[in-house]
Amino acid sequence: MTSLEEARSLLREFPVVDGHNDLPWALRKTGYDLDARDIAQHQNAHLHTDIPRLREGGVGAQYWSVYVRSDLPDAVPATLEQIDCVRQLLARHPADLAPALTAADMERARQDGRIASLMGAEGGHSINCSLGTLRGLYELGVRYMTLTHNDNNPWADSATDEPNVGGLSAFGREVVREMNRLGMLVDLSHVAATTMRDALDATSAPVIFSHSSARAVCDHPRNIPDDVLERLPGNGGVAMVTFVPKFVLQAAVDWTAAADENLRAHGFHHLDTSEEAMKLHRAFEERTPRPVATVATVADHLDHMREVAGVDHLGIGGDYDGTAFTPDGLGDVSGYPNLIAELLDRGWSKADLAKVTWQNSVRVLGAAEDVARELQATRPVSNATIESLDGREG
Repeated sequence: MTSLEEARSLLREFPVVDGHNDLPWALRKTGYDLDARDIAQHQNAHLHTDIPRLREGGVGAQYWSVYVRSDLPDAVPATLEQIDCVRQLLARHPADLAPALTAADMERARQDGRIASLMGAEGGHSINCSLGTLRGLYELGVRYMTLTHNDNNPWADSATDEPNVGGLSAFGREVVREMNRLGMLVDLSHVAATTMRDALDATSAPVIFSHSSARAVCDHPRNIPDDVLERLPGNGGVAMVTFVPKFVLQAAVDWTAAADENLRAHGFHHLDTSEEAMKLHRAFEERTPRPVATVATVADHLDHMREVAGVDHLGIGGDYDGTAFTPDGLGDVSGYPNLIAELLDRGWSKADLAKVTWQNSVRVLGAAEDVARELQATRPVSNATIESLDGREG
């Protein structure tokens, strides 16, 4: 049996829990026309994600990102539209996609042969400095929130913005505590290292990094420093390696900075993946060839993260349909077996790989649920405001 055949066999028993997929945002660009982008059929020409390729890739659970850009003036209703998009997808594809709110739901979906579908909000701007809105998102099914996206919000610093509050403000710490009380996972992808450390100090539940890699391997601020990885065993959290080339390959960091500047010079947002923006990207790439990440590049991050944090604290978060470029061998959601095969070739055991693909991510959600049950018996609902805790408006 080849390594790839072994990988596919393993994924049939312990499929991938992927921490982050931006399909709802990609569908927003079409006006949520789910007929035009029918994911029951191959969408290779338009998307990284569809049901046939999820099946081919051995995906058993997916956190669908209900992301909205942090510069949108109306982030809350836009987030609600993203949630509605996920609900529409679940209603259209009940034989393949199973709504999931708990770790037990994830296990039931696996037993039924369906893909457990959870939601994660990407960026604390989605709650508009309102703990009531946070609770509303939880009631609608959101099971993690990334504390920031690429820009700071009034209570938390982002990895890719200038420092503002020095990590988490007092209100930011209250957001973390209220997430703990709800059972919503605190996601530390995108946040500044100071915010990571403050959140680890404030939380009483395990955290996740839904799509981040190792800063010691690729020195990008979106990645996790070793001192933070070292804290995951004590916290019980999970770091889910991402595939985005500009976060995993050092040579791609500088190239991406230049490509992003090219987009901005032509009036596009640097995260724009529209056809017009991609045409500009391709022209830039013809002039300046793009450094190419590979499956081995991603595996190098997992090797390092295992050494620092331990295998019990690793997972996978590809960031498909949220990135313009992907590594060779990981071009879309069908590629996960290639990564597992690479790790098998490097001597990773099947037991350890089962932890990375399925068991760790299910465990961490269950642990957050356990903490929430304890806190709900002792901690009242928080109606704190940013004005009351930080002395200023959000």
